[in-house]
Amino acid sequence: MPRLMPWSVIGLTLLPGTALAASVFYAPPPPADDSPTFSGEAELGFTQLSGNTNSRTLIGKSRLTWLTSRYWTHTLRSEVRNVSRNGDTSAEQYLLSGRERYDFDGPHYLFGFARWEKDRFSGYDQQFTTIGGYGRDVIETDRHRLSLEAGPGYRHDRIDGEENNNLGVVYSALDYQWTFSEYSHLRQEMSVEATDENTTSRSVSSITARLNSRLSLRLSHEVKHDSDPPETADANTDQTTNATLLYTW
Repeated sequence: MPRLMPWSVIGLTLLPGTALAASVFYAPPPPADDSPTFSGEAELGFTQLSGNTNSRTLIGKSRLTWLTSRYWTHTLRSEVRNVSRNGDTSAEQYLLSGRERYDFDGPHYLFGFARWEKDRFSGYDQQFTTIGGYGRDVIETDRHRLSLEAGPGYRHDRIDGEENNNLGVVYSALDYQWTFSEYSHLRQEMSVEATDENTTSRSVSSITARLNSRLSLRLSHEVKHDSDPPETADANTDQTTNATLLYTW
């Protein structure tokens, strides 16, 4: 799949509370005592180029989070990406995901999630993954936070022109944040999902700078790598670079 670099995109993101709630792959961190029962976020990026090159890029993301007690956190997430050049679609991706986190007293938690993905140029018609396991908040200070989680899972692959695959998954992930000033922080999220057929690795690196009490600027780079995609896939690595304006309430 071609590399997507909508550097001219400015997205608007609505975030609940703090940036910690916007975890990409992982069960969200435990809620603070003053966290709202229900919160959400939405991100939209769009760019249109014309002249020597005619292209259009659309990136949309949304998330809903609600709490049923101080132990349970529930999250729903959706994403859509579409890129066209000279009237031909060069990228088309959709994602829906639901997550659960149950916190024990202390740094331990249990998590589970289910995710549906459809990527037109990945070689898969669609994929469904469900994973559950154990997580631990290893470091939690004013400047540094590190969470690790791992567990088993299951993946169903529907492949264009081939038989469907049902695979066992071994999953591991980390989420690290370094708050290096009062107004900015660096974040690194990574996950690996290994099966007998292939290994899927995901990474999101981002830096966020607060402009005022409500607005922040975030630069992020996302990578998804499939070690052995179907033969019809355009490529085994997909990259996206974003410049995003965030609005927080």
